[in-house]
Amino acid sequence: MKVAEKGQVGGVKKNVVAIIPARGGSKGILKKNTRLLGGKPLIAYTIEAAKRCTLIDRIIVSTDDEEIREVSIKYGAEVPFLRPAELAQDDTPTEPVLKHCVEWLEKKESYRVDVVLFLQLTDVFRRKSLIHDVLSKLLENDHLDSVFVVTKTHKNFWRRLDGKLVRLAPDISYGPRQKREPLYREDTGLACATRAEFIKQGKRMGENVEIVNNEGDLPFVDIHDDLDLWLAEKLITERFMKPNEFE
Repeated sequence: MKVAEKGQVGGVKKNVVAIIPARGGSKGILKKNTRLLGGKPLIAYTIEAAKRCTLIDRIIVSTDDEEIREVSIKYGAEVPFLRPAELAQDDTPTEPVLKHCVEWLEKKESYRVDVVLFLQLTDVFRRKSLIHDVLSKLLENDHLDSVFVVTKTHKNFWRRLDGKLVRLAPDISYGPRQKREPLYREDTGLACATRAEFIKQGKRMGENVEIVNNEGDLPFVDIHDDLDLWLAEKLITERFMKPNEFE
């Protein structure tokens, strides 16, 4: 599909802002966001993935850390503010961080945000078209609130509810994998596009959603500890699985 300009797939131009949260006080890996992976700081891969997408107008890194700020700017992101300390705690959810960024841009710069693309920097193995696929699906359909990445699975899932183990989706019967209805694991860290009105309500997603399946033989490594970082390094240096280079 030919895109005339950023943030537009036909119709009225939308301002699309990619937001990458990156606080400085990581516990699993010291200075995780700027640790080297395949010769680059970890955060660089997600910034570069966003830069490839012609539908994105601005790439904002939300951080409380000066070193992360410097590295992010070096690789092409904007860091127009330092995140308040109360939004950079161990237990701070993602949603208020996204909300803060949108409201800061609107109040401090009078910049209208129409669509927020949430990207998690610990997920570096993305297909080339994944971000574009998520955004274009949302921009093409005014009835959708959010579009996000999922991974299809045929496994069974259980949860503990009121002291009892309960199977999720019990209506899906056992049987050959090829004939079973799939379930979908939410992987919003790879890409999640949501209209800004819901972000300002403190939500990651709206009610009317669509998905983009993370198909293919991509490794899923969410980097949160030294073992994850080691595995990602091995995939890059020994298996030649370069982030952002998958078709």
